[in-house]
Amino acid sequence: MAGGTDALISPRRMNSSFMSAAIDLARDGMRANRGGPFGAVVVKEGQIVGRGCNQVTSTNDPTAHAEILAIREACQQLKTFSLAGCELYASCEPCPMCLAAIYWARLERVYYGCPCAAASVNFDDDFIRRELLLPAASRSLSLQLLADEQAAALFAEWRAKADKVAY
Repeated sequence: MAGGTDALISPRRMNSSFMSAAIDLARDGMRANRGGPFGAVVVKEGQIVGRGCNQVTSTNDPTAHAEILAIREACQQLKTFSLAGCELYASCEPCPMCLAAIYWARLERVYYGCPCAAASVNFDDDFIRRELLLPAASRSLSLQLLADEQAAALFAEWRAKADKVAY
Protein backbone atom coordinates (compact mmCIF):
# COMPACT_ATOMS: atom_id res chain seq x y z
CA MET A 1 0.00 0.00 0.00
CA ALA A 2 2.37 2.62 -1.18
CA GLY A 3 1.51 6.26 -1.10
CA GLY A 4 -0.52 6.52 2.11
CA THR A 5 -4.12 7.61 2.34
CA ASP A 6 -5.72 9.41 -0.58
CA ALA A 7 -8.33 11.92 0.63
CA LEU A 8 -10.44 11.59 -2.51
CA ILE A 9 -9.81 9.02 -5.20
CA SER A 10 -10.10 9.98 -8.83
CA PRO A 11 -12.84 8.00 -10.60
CA ARG A 12 -10.19 6.89 -13.11
CA ARG A 13 -8.38 4.97 -10.37
CA MET A 14 -11.36 3.53 -8.51
CA ASN A 15 -13.90 1.26 -10.12
CA SER A 16 -17.27 2.20 -8.62
CA SER A 17 -18.77 -1.18 -9.54
CA PHE A 18 -16.34 -2.84 -7.12
CA MET A 19 -17.31 -0.39 -4.38
CA SER A 20 -20.96 -1.11 -5.14
CA ALA A 21 -20.25 -4.84 -4.84
CA ALA A 22 -18.70 -4.30 -1.38
CA ILE A 23 -21.66 -2.18 -0.28
CA ASP A 24 -24.14 -4.74 -1.65
CA LEU A 25 -22.38 -7.49 0.33
CA ALA A 26 -22.58 -5.32 3.45
CA ARG A 27 -26.28 -4.64 2.94
CA ASP A 28 -27.14 -8.27 2.18
CA GLY A 29 -25.20 -9.56 5.20
CA MET A 30 -26.68 -6.97 7.52
CA ARG A 31 -30.23 -7.64 6.35
CA ALA A 32 -29.70 -11.40 6.73
CA ASN A 33 -28.48 -10.80 10.31
CA ARG A 34 -25.02 -12.22 9.59
CA GLY A 35 -23.32 -9.20 11.20
CA GLY A 36 -22.75 -5.47 10.95
CA PRO A 37 -22.92 -3.24 7.86
CA PHE A 38 -19.51 -4.15 6.46
CA GLY A 39 -18.62 -5.67 3.09
CA ALA A 40 -15.42 -6.08 1.10
CA VAL A 41 -14.11 -7.43 -2.19
CA VAL A 42 -10.58 -8.20 -3.34
CA VAL A 43 -9.89 -7.41 -6.99
CA LYS A 44 -7.08 -8.66 -9.21
CA GLU A 45 -6.70 -7.54 -12.81
CA GLY A 46 -10.26 -6.24 -12.95
CA GLN A 47 -11.87 -9.38 -11.51
CA ILE A 48 -13.31 -9.97 -8.04
CA VAL A 49 -11.35 -12.85 -6.51
CA GLY A 50 -12.59 -12.60 -2.92
CA ARG A 51 -15.79 -11.47 -1.21
CA GLY A 52 -16.77 -11.02 2.39
CA CYS A 53 -19.42 -9.55 4.62
CA ASN A 54 -19.22 -9.17 8.37
CA GLN A 55 -20.17 -12.43 10.10
CA VAL A 56 -19.01 -11.77 13.65
CA THR A 57 -22.34 -12.36 15.36
CA SER A 58 -23.60 -15.20 13.16
CA THR A 59 -20.40 -17.24 13.51
CA ASN A 60 -19.42 -16.16 17.04
CA ASP A 61 -16.04 -15.23 15.60
CA PRO A 62 -14.68 -11.76 16.45
CA THR A 63 -12.26 -12.03 13.52
CA ALA A 64 -14.98 -12.66 10.91
CA HIS A 65 -14.77 -9.12 9.51
CA ALA A 66 -15.61 -8.52 5.85
CA GLU A 67 -12.03 -7.67 4.88
CA ILE A 68 -10.60 -10.76 6.60
CA LEU A 69 -13.13 -13.05 4.91
CA ALA A 70 -12.52 -11.44 1.50
CA ILE A 71 -8.75 -11.85 1.96
CA ARG A 72 -9.17 -15.50 2.95
CA GLU A 73 -11.35 -16.24 -0.08
CA ALA A 74 -8.97 -14.42 -2.45
CA CYS A 75 -5.98 -16.34 -1.13
CA GLN A 76 -7.81 -19.65 -1.53
CA GLN A 77 -8.99 -18.68 -5.01
CA LEU A 78 -5.51 -17.57 -6.13
CA LYS A 79 -3.72 -20.34 -4.18
CA THR A 80 -1.29 -17.91 -2.56
CA PHE A 81 -0.79 -16.10 0.73
CA SER A 82 0.39 -12.95 -1.05
CA LEU A 83 -2.17 -10.66 -2.63
CA ALA A 84 0.45 -8.40 -4.21
CA GLY A 85 -1.10 -6.85 -7.30
CA CYS A 86 -4.59 -6.87 -5.75
CA GLU A 87 -6.82 -4.10 -4.41
CA LEU A 88 -9.46 -4.18 -1.71
CA TYR A 89 -12.75 -2.30 -1.78
CA ALA A 90 -14.54 -1.97 1.57
CA SER A 91 -17.78 -0.33 2.62
CA CYS A 92 -16.00 1.29 5.59
CA GLU A 93 -12.46 2.24 6.56
CA PRO A 94 -10.72 -0.92 7.83
CA CYS A 95 -10.37 -1.43 11.57
CA PRO A 96 -6.89 -2.00 13.06
CA MET A 97 -7.17 -5.80 12.81
CA CYS A 98 -8.22 -5.67 9.18
CA LEU A 99 -5.59 -3.08 8.36
CA ALA A 100 -2.91 -5.36 9.80
CA ALA A 101 -4.27 -8.27 7.73
CA ILE A 102 -4.22 -6.06 4.63
CA TYR A 103 -0.54 -5.33 5.23
CA TRP A 104 0.22 -9.02 5.88
CA ALA A 105 -1.58 -9.96 2.65
CA ARG A 106 0.45 -7.32 0.78
CA LEU A 107 -2.54 -5.73 -0.91
CA GLU A 108 -1.46 -2.75 -2.98
CA ARG A 109 -4.35 -0.35 -2.44
CA VAL A 110 -7.52 -0.02 -0.39
CA TYR A 111 -10.61 1.97 -1.32
CA TYR A 112 -13.27 2.49 1.33
CA GLY A 113 -16.77 3.90 1.25
CA CYS A 114 -16.82 5.90 4.48
CA PRO A 115 -14.29 6.86 7.13
CA CYS A 116 -14.30 5.08 10.50
CA ALA A 117 -18.07 5.07 10.68
CA ALA A 118 -17.93 2.06 12.96
CA ALA A 119 -18.06 4.12 16.16
CA SER A 120 -21.22 5.87 14.97
CA VAL A 121 -23.04 2.53 15.06
CA ASN A 122 -21.49 1.28 18.33
CA PHE A 123 -18.57 -0.66 16.82
CA ASP A 124 -15.90 1.27 18.68
CA ASP A 125 -12.58 0.38 17.10
CA ASP A 126 -11.31 3.78 18.20
CA PHE A 127 -10.54 2.16 21.54
CA ILE A 128 -8.13 -0.23 19.81
CA ARG A 129 -6.60 2.57 17.74
CA ARG A 130 -5.90 4.54 20.96
CA GLU A 131 -4.53 1.46 22.75
CA LEU A 132 -2.04 0.77 19.95
CA LEU A 133 -0.58 4.26 20.40
CA LEU A 134 0.18 3.61 24.07
CA PRO A 135 3.39 2.03 25.36
CA ALA A 136 2.77 -1.69 26.04
CA ALA A 137 2.92 -1.17 29.80
CA SER A 138 0.11 1.42 29.65
CA ARG A 139 -2.38 -0.65 27.68
CA SER A 140 -5.48 -2.16 29.26
CA LEU A 141 -4.48 -5.63 28.02
CA SER A 142 -1.69 -7.19 30.04
CA LEU A 143 0.98 -8.84 27.87
CA GLN A 144 3.40 -10.99 29.85
CA LEU A 145 6.63 -12.41 28.48
CA LEU A 146 7.34 -15.86 29.82
CA ALA A 147 10.88 -16.48 28.65
CA ASP A 148 10.81 -20.13 27.70
CA GLU A 149 13.68 -22.14 26.24
CA GLN A 150 11.29 -24.33 24.22
CA ALA A 151 9.80 -21.28 22.48
CA ALA A 152 13.27 -19.89 21.73
CA ALA A 153 14.37 -23.29 20.39
CA LEU A 154 11.34 -23.40 18.11
CA PHE A 155 12.34 -20.10 16.48
CA ALA A 156 15.95 -21.25 16.17
CA GLU A 157 14.68 -24.36 14.39
CA TRP A 158 12.61 -22.17 12.02
CA ARG A 159 15.63 -20.01 11.17
CA ALA A 160 17.63 -23.15 10.31
CA LYS A 161 14.83 -24.90 8.41
CA ALA A 162 16.06 -25.32 4.84
CA ASP A 163 12.71 -26.07 3.22
CA LYS A 164 10.61 -23.33 4.84
CA VAL A 165 8.32 -21.12 2.78
CA ALA A 166 9.28 -17.61 3.77
CA TYR A 167 6.64 -14.98 4.21
